Amino acid sequence: MDIQTPPTEKPYEPPAGERRGLIIVNTGDGKGKSTAAFGLALRAHGRGKAVKIYQFMKVPSARFGEHRVFEQLGVPVEGLGDGFSWKSQDLERSAQLARNGWERAKASILSGDYFLVVLDEITYPLIYGWLPLEDVLHTLRTRPQDVHVVLTGRNCPQEIIAIADTVTEMRLVKHAFNAGVPAQRGIED
Repeated sequence: MDIQTPPTEKPYEPPAGERRGLIIVNTGDGKGKSTAAFGLALRAHGRGKAVKIYQFMKVPSARFGEHRVFEQLGVPVEGLGDGFSWKSQDLERSAQLARNGWERAKASILSGDYFLVVLDEITYPLIYGWLPLEDVLHTLRTRPQDVHVVLTGRNCPQEIIAIADTVTEMRLVKHAFNAGVPAQRGIED
């Protein structure tokens, strides 16, 4: 480990721009993309801001840990899908669910009713060709000025990364699953 001297002066100049809605992307092969987005949702809700979460690959009846706490807090979460593609019984139905869900998410973004809209796991229906990339890009570009949007999932299209304000790539270093440890309640769900 390399010991470092803590900075005693602010290491940056304050930004001179105006505050505005941001496009935030959490992508990459590492764990934590959705978790980071949910953390932002909690932060915004804690400040009294209106938040809406759409989960493109989760079923509407999902009851994972995040669903339970968001329900207790009154933060709306909508599952828009029927599970990951390898669980689907009908991929065309899965694609149609994603398209229907996108229309609801797009309406929420464009309404201006929400401070933050989370599009969890949206990259999957995008890279599968289920959602029109140009429509997503147009919506992000033309949303009301003060609406923040977080997009999560692996392999985020470069076109979205190009217009995003903040992009974090979670890099896989190690994962317990690869060592044979199954998913656990409270960690993966």
